[in-house]
Amino acid sequence: MTVNLTRIYTKLGDGGETHLGDMSRVSKLHPRVEAYGTVDELNAVIGVTLLEPLPELFVRWLSRVQNDLLDVGADLSVPAPASSSGEDERPRLRVEPSYTQWLEQACDEVNAKLPPLRSFVIPGGTPAGAHLHVCRTVCRRSERRAIAVGGDVNPEVVRYLNRLSDLLFILSRAVNTHGGAGEGREPLWEPGAHDSGSPAGG
Repeated sequence: MTVNLTRIYTKLGDGGETHLGDMSRVSKLHPRVEAYGTVDELNAVIGVTLLEPLPELFVRWLSRVQNDLLDVGADLSVPAPASSSGEDERPRLRVEPSYTQWLEQACDEVNAKLPPLRSFVIPGGTPAGAHLHVCRTVCRRSERRAIAVGGDVNPEVVRYLNRLSDLLFILSRAVNTHGGAGEGREPLWEPGAHDSGSPAGG
């Protein structure tokens, strides 16, 4: 697939509408635009996270994820054809099961080295861990926005975003529990710890 970007501004969106990938015009508030816009936001916060010290393996993985998220956005930007009439037979970039399978393998590889989780994790710990938690929450929102598109969304996109949020959570645990200077800094939820009736409350 070749991409040619010449002029960045077009003035075509000044009225609050934009083109989808099939060149149809919709409001910039359309659920499909919200979906791929949130995926773009996720890509940006991953880019910020990559400015933090991270294991080289995680850097490679997150860089791959950034590229794959552009594929996700491209998929979301093109509605499924209304029929098989052959009006638009151009090949479209679609997220395939192999994208999600790779995420699952990465999750399993890292999770196998982590200590058992005894409580819910409070976002924070190291700077890198905190950034990864922000990525995770934006990813969850991306997933919700993709679901909101409706029945013609590629279901593999939803599966990919769901599994990506799992990987981001696991990576945050990894950098917080054995990430060099941040080793052991995994804040955990203590239910009722500050309840006025508990000894630790107040």
